[in-house]
Amino acid sequence: MNDLIGRYLATWNETDAGKRRAMIDELYRDDATYVDPMVEARGLDAIDATVAAAQSQFPGFVFTLAGPVDSHHRQARFTWGLGLEGAEPLIVGFDVAVSDEDGRLASVLGFLDKVPAA
Repeated sequence: MNDLIGRYLATWNETDAGKRRAMIDELYRDDATYVDPMVEARGLDAIDATVAAAQSQFPGFVFTLAGPVDSHHRQARFTWGLGLEGAEPLIVGFDVAVSDEDGRLASVLGFLDKVPAA
């Protein structure tokens, strides 16, 4: 699961649209879902659009793993940070990812723990 989560975060950091989409196509099931407090994305096109929107909203920011990945069976939970490289994360979140039997992501549930004031 550590590798899977590493690849998951890499998709959020890939700014080349073609490369990012190829990574998403390889990483997720066709019917995968991504849900957080601001979006409910179903399917690869919606997930790709969600990642692109986050990159547009936070240009130059990167997602980093903010602690160990805790996993069992085909599910993992982990904390991540989003901010400028090398700086304190502006946003901190917690995700739960579930993979299928083939090791592809079936669903990701995201939570936001630290969000800047408007």
